[in-house]
This record gives sequence, C-alpha cells and structure tokens, in this order.
Amino acid sequence: MSKTALIQTRIEPDLKSEVEAILQEIGLSTSEAVTIFLKRVKMEHGIPFDVKIPNAVTKAAMKDIEKRRNLRGPFKNSKEMIADLESDD
Repeated sequence: MSKTALIQTRIEPDLKSEVEAILQEIGLSTSEAVTIFLKRVKMEHGIPFDVKIPNAVTKAAMKDIEKRRNLRGPFKNSKEMIADLESDD
C-alpha cells in the first residue's frame, strides 16, 4: 500500500526535538513512529496504553521518583533488589 496520506500537527518545538533524538537512537523516524502508533490503535481499537488521571497517591509517588526520594540501593544485582523489596524495613 502506498503512503500518500498526510498528517500535520502542531507540537511544542522542545517536545519534537527531544522525541526525534530518542527515535533516532532507536533507529526510527518520526513518520515511522507515528505509523507504528496508528497501526496499534487499529489493532486494539483504541489507544494502545492506559490514559488515566493519576490520583493523589500516585502523583505523590511520581514526585518522589522525580526527586529520587525513597530510593534504596544501588543494588549489586536483581537478587539483592528483590531481597530488599521483600524485607519488612
């Protein structure tokens, strides 16, 4: 099937630049990434990921992660990390 349809959208320049850099690292063009997204929408008959407004607890946890609070480690390996997760501390 030939690619003849055109989609135009306006986005923030910084977002475009950051995303293009990420896509370049994984070997995709923006057009290819959009095509993958649209194919997944078609396959799943909807957006291929959850779209939810986080609750207050989730928002607080996200802020903690951004500020690197409540993190333990670094761990030497996955077994050490799992042992820490399973501990009652």
